[in-house]
Amino acid sequence: MSHKFSINYRVYYEDTDAGGIVYHANYLRFCERARTEYLRDLEISQSDLVRDEKLIFVVRRCEIDYLFPAKLDDLITVTAEVTKTAGTSLIMHQEVRKDEKILAAMDVVIVCIDSESYRPKKIPQKLKELFDAR
Repeated sequence: MSHKFSINYRVYYEDTDAGGIVYHANYLRFCERARTEYLRDLEISQSDLVRDEKLIFVVRRCEIDYLFPAKLDDLITVTAEVTKTAGTSLIMHQEVRKDEKILAAMDVVIVCIDSESYRPKKIPQKLKELFDAR
C-alpha cells in the first residue's frame, strides 16, 4: 500500500483572479508543493538526490479535472499518492479538496532523469520501496 500524503493551504489573494476564484494554473503550484512535501515526509531530499545520486524528478504529463472552484480564503487540502512505479517513472494521483469535496483531481506522470545528461534514469530501488512502503 502506498503512502497517501496531505497538506493544508490557505487560498490567498495572489492565488485568485479578479473574481476571487483560484486561477487554473495555481492548482499546478499547489500540487507541486504537495509533491515536494510528500518527498520530505518520506525523508527524501531532492537536493541530496541531485548531489548524491545525480537524479531529478521531472513532470512529463499532467491530466487535471477541474470540478469545483476554490475561492479566496478557502482552506484547501492537497493530497499526493504514488499509484504506480515503473523503471524510470511513476504516476501520482493528487486531489485538491475543500472539506470532503474534491475541487480538482490530477494524475501526474513523473520521470526520473540524470541531472547531467537529462536522459531517463532508473528509479533507485530504495526509493521505490519508500513509495510503496507506507
